[in-house]
Amino acid sequence: MILNLDRFLARERPLWNELDQMLSRVESTPGLRLDFDEAVRLHYLYERAASDLGKLNTFAGESLSRTYLESLVARAYGEIHSGRSPRSQGSVSDWFFIEFPATFRRHAGYFWVAFLISIAGSVFGAASLIVDPDSRSATMAYGHDRTTPSERVRREENGQSLDAGSEAALASELMTHNTQVSIQTLGLGMTWGIGTVISLFYNGVILGAVCADYIREGQTLFLAGWILPHGSIELPALLIAGQAGLLLGTTLIGRGSSLPIRQRLRLSGRDLATLILGVAVLLIWAALVEAFFSQHHEPKIAYPVKAGFGLLQLLLLASFLFWSGRGSREPSQMKENR
Repeated sequence: MILNLDRFLARERPLWNELDQMLSRVESTPGLRLDFDEAVRLHYLYERAASDLGKLNTFAGESLSRTYLESLVARAYGEIHSGRSPRSQGSVSDWFFIEFPATFRRHAGYFWVAFLISIAGSVFGAASLIVDPDSRSATMAYGHDRTTPSERVRREENGQSLDAGSEAALASELMTHNTQVSIQTLGLGMTWGIGTVISLFYNGVILGAVCADYIREGQTLFLAGWILPHGSIELPALLIAGQAGLLLGTTLIGRGSSLPIRQRLRLSGRDLATLILGVAVLLIWAALVEAFFSQHHEPKIAYPVKAGFGLLQLLLLASFLFWSGRGSREPSQMKENR
């Protein structure tokens, strides 16, 4: 029961006005697309206004405010539950070139945490191999411990190239495997982020050990020509999956938030989906590059050419993630008045 009507109206009326302004903008601009935070804000203001309407019903003398609020709630209900979906009118290109990088930037802090965890794992893997070369069987995966770098380079440079059918099969296998790893990294966020941290660290260990093994045997140029073409996309994609997993973990922990866990998950759900779908797109490209380009070595393709291609991709990807869509009306941080 509201004890002080004047205080209640003074506190809630600015939120009603904000909802009124948002609805007027949407209603007056056919085809307007609200960004994610604005859509969430609209829904929050609607729920708040509906709750306030129930409270106002306890005051028989507040007919003007009640009538205004009834109209406001009805307009908001019709806008939210109508067939028109502002976001559904966006194209796939808008999603990939605007929403995905904007979502990445909004949670960039988690990306850098994932990056540092992976670097720590890489340093550990490299140090383990240098200190104890016999640890190769523990720090390497995917068969890299069963042959030395020099043996592999000699075999690859003297061997026959993959035919078109083998390249296509390899690309399909890589897409499936890398996507599974990314989804697993995200899903491990359900362990309050602990599993995601372990996954990032372990993948870093493998990368560090493999790189140290090739560099130690003087095969740095082969390593760069082999890893950079696809790794310049694949490795950042896996870090973004880790970013999503850490976001999920902190959402579950809910430190500093008074919202119930269901609402926290609902608010972060679209961002999580956007990140992992963006990762899937990046991994498709990385798999194609690995199968049709990375696996071709000298003398067919010079290693500096392959390494240069990879560095160019990395530069373009960084520009895309940190700058794409900035000229558009980018999602802003959601402001809560709770």
